[in-house]
Parts: sequence; C-alpha cells; structure tokens
Amino acid sequence: MALKVLTANRLTDGEVVYFNQEDGWIHTLSNASVGSDEETVAALNEAGAASAARNEVVDVNLIDVFQEGSALRPARLREIIRAAGPTTHPEFAR
Repeated sequence: MALKVLTANRLTDGEVVYFNQEDGWIHTLSNASVGSDEETVAALNEAGAASAARNEVVDVNLIDVFQEGSALRPARLREIIRAAGPTTHPEFAR
C-alpha cells in the first residue's frame, strides 16, 4: 500500500493544509500523519469527513506520498505544486 496523507483547503482562508492526528490541520506536509495500512487510512478518512462536516475544510483528499530520506514528498505534480505554495510569485512560495 502506498503511503497516504490527508490534505484539504481550510475553509476560512483557502490555505492548503495537512492533517496531523495530534495537532489537527497544519501547514507543513512534513509533519502530517501518514497512513501506511488500511486501518490508519480509514481513520484519516473519517477525520477528514468529520472536519468537512464541521465546515473546517473543503476538498478533503487522501494523497499518495513517498519518503525521501526524512522528508515526505507528494507523488503527483498537482500536490507538489500545492505543497510549494502559489506559483504566481516567488514571494508567496512556502
């Protein structure tokens, strides 16, 4: 099973966020909770659905990631761009 991370956009400001089971929604992919088995992935999915139901986040998705050294990296181009921040100006990059 591929490694999975839960991501969404925070409803109040549209920021890309990642789910951490202890801290909730955070800005950094590197500190996100990683699901590597069906049980953990199901728990992440439930947490995301509950947050969406409370109108905390929108566009909740599990994304594939891979471990590169000690860092997590998104597997798809869309998620690489989302993790790096807006592409409109270098000042806005993360």
